[in-house]
Amino acid sequence: MVGTTVTVLRPGGPVADRLGNEVPGEPSEELVHGVLVGSPTSDDMEAARPYGATLAFTLHFPKSYDAPLAGCTVVLPEPWASDGGYRVVGDPRPLMDANTPTRWNRPVMVEAAHG
Repeated sequence: MVGTTVTVLRPGGPVADRLGNEVPGEPSEELVHGVLVGSPTSDDMEAARPYGATLAFTLHFPKSYDAPLAGCTVVLPEPWASDGGYRVVGDPRPLMDANTPTRWNRPVMVEAAHG
């Protein structure tokens, strides 16, 4: 199996805006090679947003990647690209190495809302 390269956007530390309020700083970008992209799922957003939909993927990160992903956004290449990328759901943790004989051990759910 061959994975693809994705970009992880890690939130920047808080900075002060022109009024002195704390706002998120510019995100840092990190390329991660060899990520497997699972089949997408979609869901309607019910009556609150009748024309909206949520698109979700499970990404499988390689064992060599051990940085935390909570609060991050993942930008996927075409044909999965989405404006703004996909938000990481929760705080994904690696699976036990004994149960993952392949190069991938961290399933990461990501999602984006459209409409």
